[in-house]
Amino acid sequence: MKVKKIPERMCLGCQEMKPKKELVRVVKNKDGDIKVDLTGKSPGRGSYVCKCIDCFDKAYKAKRFERALSSPISPEVYENLKKELQSE
Repeated sequence: MKVKKIPERMCLGCQEMKPKKELVRVVKNKDGDIKVDLTGKSPGRGSYVCKCIDCFDKAYKAKRFERALSSPISPEVYENLKKELQSE
């Protein structure tokens, strides 16, 4: 019996490879709207971060979201993303 391969992605905060299901996807769609994608299936450019706030803060301070999503991000969007991660 074959062993099923588990897809892994890198967290923007801690820079560790982890299984995709353990991470939260942040996606930028064609309109340029940036939001948290809990299903992991929304169309657009995605980046991944751990569910802990520490990793989110590290990625924010190093501007890794901006590099990964290829666009500048306003502080209001960061606040909305942080609220959504905390509520999860």
